[in-house]
Amino acid sequence: MLIDGDNVSPKIIVGLIAEIANYGVASVRRIYGDWTGPSLKGWKQCLLEHSIQPVQQFAYTAGKNATDGAMIIDAMDLLYTGRFSAFCIVSSDSDFARLAARIREQGLTVYGFGERKTPRPFITACDKFVYFDVLDASAEEPDEVPVAALPGSSRSKPSDAQPASKRRELDKTARDMLTRAILATADEDGRANLAQVGGHLAKQAPDFDARNYGFQKLSSLVKASGMVDVERPSDNPKIITVRLKDASARPVK
Repeated sequence: MLIDGDNVSPKIIVGLIAEIANYGVASVRRIYGDWTGPSLKGWKQCLLEHSIQPVQQFAYTAGKNATDGAMIIDAMDLLYTGRFSAFCIVSSDSDFARLAARIREQGLTVYGFGERKTPRPFITACDKFVYFDVLDASAEEPDEVPVAALPGSSRSKPSDAQPASKRRELDKTARDMLTRAILATADEDGRANLAQVGGHLAKQAPDFDARNYGFQKLSSLVKASGMVDVERPSDNPKIITVRLKDASARPVK
């Protein structure tokens, strides 16, 4: 886990650590910046609590970011040790796009974390990209989330994890991506395993995340979209399959 301290707030660290735990163990935890300046003082207690190693990098010239260079050099050193299966790059800076691409070329997974303003080249260079504002999402919501839970409904259940006001409907681009993912992974009957659909979505857009729309799970999002019929096989209810409701969009038998 490599953090660009110049453009990351310590407020996201708890959610960040919890999110990374979903993918593995961050055995190396480093944050880069000029610790002699006042802008990073808020990190001190946070670093102690989460065992994050601060790396000092002075600014060589005013207006130039020396932190990025130090972080990239360390990342390459770590890459060539051959000890790791994935890297987490925490920054909203497009300067790390080439670094992410190079790490992926080596066969490792890259998880990116940043603000909504993060330039697209860095996002698409990662295998998965998570926005800071979804890291502090509340506890997981129940599997069954009705379409009525979408914004504007008066029948939203109070047990849902995210308030209806925080949810937003899929835009055309997202709906098209979901359709393509289902069609690409569907069998001859038009049914697709939701786990495979999620994997295909990640390949289309690393930043596609159900939490961006106010849902903790992809299953909850697709149910609320109204685009699909959701089924659970009786012999294995843990598996979720989806099928497009629009007959014209289903594969031809």
